[in-house]
Amino acid sequence: MCMSIFSALVKADKPDGPAPPTGFSKLTCSEAEHAVSGNLCRCTGYRPILDTCKSFAADVDLEDLGLNSFWKKGTDRADVGKLPEYSSGAVCTFPEFLKSEIKGQMNDIPAAIAGQDGWYHPKSIEELHSLFDSNWFDENSVKIVASNTGAGVYKDQDLYDKYIDIQGIPELSVIDRSSKGLEIGAAVSISKVIEVFSDGTPVFTKIAGHLSKVASPFVRNTATVGGNVIMAQRLQFPSDIATVLLAAGSTVTVQTASKMLRLTMEEFLEQPPCDAKTILLSIFVPDWGSDNVIFETSRASPRPFGNAVSFVNSAFLARTSGQLVIEDICLAFGAYGVDHATRARKVEEFLKGKSVSAAVILEAVQLLKDVISPSEGTTHPEYRVSLAVSFLFSFLSSLGNNLNEPANAIAPNGSCANGPEKHGTVGSDDLPVRSRQELVFSDEYKPVGKPITKAGAELQASGIFLQLLFQCFI
Repeated sequence: MCMSIFSALVKADKPDGPAPPTGFSKLTCSEAEHAVSGNLCRCTGYRPILDTCKSFAADVDLEDLGLNSFWKKGTDRADVGKLPEYSSGAVCTFPEFLKSEIKGQMNDIPAAIAGQDGWYHPKSIEELHSLFDSNWFDENSVKIVASNTGAGVYKDQDLYDKYIDIQGIPELSVIDRSSKGLEIGAAVSISKVIEVFSDGTPVFTKIAGHLSKVASPFVRNTATVGGNVIMAQRLQFPSDIATVLLAAGSTVTVQTASKMLRLTMEEFLEQPPCDAKTILLSIFVPDWGSDNVIFETSRASPRPFGNAVSFVNSAFLARTSGQLVIEDICLAFGAYGVDHATRARKVEEFLKGKSVSAAVILEAVQLLKDVISPSEGTTHPEYRVSLAVSFLFSFLSSLGNNLNEPANAIAPNGSCANGPEKHGTVGSDDLPVRSRQELVFSDEYKPVGKPITKAGAELQASGIFLQLLFQCFI
């Protein structure tokens, strides 16, 4: 958690941002919460940790921190003297010259020599294929990795003798922006993809917003977009990224043992599982512009800020005419109990050329119920179908003419669910958590259960206990 909040403080300290009050950083409360959203703490609990993280933020309410809850009458601002001052000048970073030196040393080591310890580091696609053609290569004992975060989801049943690290291949780390769209190398981290997409068209921005709910910040910093998609294709991983890229009309470039292929995301996902010698090189996302294009994504998961596999995820892209007639539409759903993300083709064909009305929405919903069919053994299948229906209903309602505003049952790109029994929504991802600790005790078995201060608690909390303990060993 310390590393997560430190990283957030460094990222927030940009020269173009407004100057914070003296002693505070440029971090906001919302950014502080997102920074530690992927951490687990079963002893201290989240509230006091969030309070500590938010104490760095310039927009923090000191009353939320339990400080200055009551100050002198007539005073218009709180006394911040109880908080230690934050200074960005005290931040130490790893020296750049050492980074360059280490990178240079790694680049000078041939892949074959580097593999003496079981790890191989090819520097090009040609070197990688030469390793594939080696006598020792066996796909049952060799694993190709970039960051290997997938091991946290799929535990290796078999022990691998050798690993091939493909992060050093430049072709897999390319980021090429053009008027046609964005080409992203398969080894680019998810965090970098979010950064690149955040500065783009509305479609790209929506993609970035959805990807920020995938895993946790420190996993996104190392996990690659290509690895996520490969797991979805090969291991039926319930990927949010694959669903979003499918709806956005993405294409992938794949290198097999004999040739290079350019496939749509749908074709790639429907192929038989890729073998160990098939490499995903890059993903291309077209630029749809902003004229008459509506793109929305949704997900339902146990936690609103991400770091949880979706019960259902979806992404919808529609191109409309001036009269809000649907000219073209793509409806992608995933994680509802199927092998990979799919398109609701029957619903798409029905909606093309129609102006959205209440009757059209009703018919589309009925069709979707027949299309979304979780496989046998899927937990809570009816619940997942109902989520998919609610996502589509919310999206189509925004396209309709003269429709009464529907209840905000599912907030696009910001939904959460605690399971089929409890389903909650979050309308804004930037809504900070505000809470206080209230202890309620029952008198039924009094005095049993009555809270009593532990002997020596004040000494331990003040630090005096440690001083006394230290003196015992002097």
